[in-house]
Amino acid sequence: MPRGIYECVRCGHREVIESGEPVLEGSCPECGGDMVLVGFEAGAENAPNEPSVSLRAPTHAVRPAALPPAVDAKLSEFYVIEPRGIEGNVFTFEVRDVLEEDFERVLRELEELGYWAALKRRGGKVLLYVFPAGEVKEDNRWLPWVFLIATIFTTFLAGYWLSLGYISLLDEYGLPGIRNPYVNALAFSISVMAILGTHELGHKIAAAYHGVRATMPYFIPFPSMLGTMGAVIRVKSPLPTRNAAIDLGVSGPIAGFLVAIPVSIIGLKLSVPVPVSAVPPAGGITFGENLFFMLIEKYVVTFPENSVVFLHPVAIAGWVGILVTFLNLIPAAQLDGGHIARAFLGERTHRYLTMAIGLVLIGMSFLWVGWLIWGILVLMMGAMGNPGALDEVSPISKKRIALALAALALFILSATPAPISATG
Repeated sequence: MPRGIYECVRCGHREVIESGEPVLEGSCPECGGDMVLVGFEAGAENAPNEPSVSLRAPTHAVRPAALPPAVDAKLSEFYVIEPRGIEGNVFTFEVRDVLEEDFERVLRELEELGYWAALKRRGGKVLLYVFPAGEVKEDNRWLPWVFLIATIFTTFLAGYWLSLGYISLLDEYGLPGIRNPYVNALAFSISVMAILGTHELGHKIAAAYHGVRATMPYFIPFPSMLGTMGAVIRVKSPLPTRNAAIDLGVSGPIAGFLVAIPVSIIGLKLSVPVPVSAVPPAGGITFGENLFFMLIEKYVVTFPENSVVFLHPVAIAGWVGILVTFLNLIPAAQLDGGHIARAFLGERTHRYLTMAIGLVLIGMSFLWVGWLIWGILVLMMGAMGNPGALDEVSPISKKRIALALAALALFILSATPAPISATG
């Protein structure tokens, strides 16, 4: 395998990597930016030890001495710029004046010519980096559908298991309720899939609106009490602006939360309260409280005082949707909340914030053992960094600031410090 010399388009970090791909997305170990191939290592085939480095152009790509005339002309429409150097296929310009405020238009029209651009502040100056657009591979058409069908099946099985416990409770206390386990299981599966699917659909719509390429949602089947580990979409091209980063970060949690509201209300109406005195001190699973459920139970679906509420499977689905909202809005790494926070913070500050949050989550493991796993995951994701948007110069709009504040409100409403605990 060839050993290519790669340079980060953001921070200038350079290293030798066993690859010959023109662009390695988000692979810079220093800042998480894209690494661009600028040459091949001299004598890589024969030298077993540390070889000398040559900046000769790769054999499969001619190192350009200048940008194509069409790209130069397009840049002149958008900026008043002065050349500052060429490193491999990366052209650097100092921006003297911005003629086109819409960076998404700049990126869209440059991509039609085969190039991407990044707008950054370096040493008090605004620099424009122009480099060949990375290849965006086609999606696997069938895999998302396979995962979708599998997750419907596992969530139905989880709903059936939860339904058996619910029906057993109705029989034990002689309470009215839906005793068909298949109906309850189907209701649980539909509720969970609707919340998760709407969450990912929100991301997909926001990505399409900003011209960001993203995969279809991948649901994750998992044989457990809930039947799934959630769903994800993978962003396949860089985020153009900080506004776009906020939109992508906020869209999923808000969309999923809007579906979780009616699901939670319906589920709580189907749930059954039992006086504390009638409940034996046997072991069981307790679902943690959050402000959202507390408000519903106070103003929408009220229960008698001194009672234990046994949740219907649909209520558990709503609770899961609220928990998913909370977890995704944690402002760390590349979580939804992490993208929102990164839009307001520099790379280094965001990395420190991620590390601090990861350690705090590990410290919270005395409340719920799951926080230990989440803390470790956040630290691992944080090590990869968050590259942020290509344009980190244009200001964040007031509408996006309002959306970020809405996300903060959702984060507080859905916060569940001790999600699940066992009693016995």
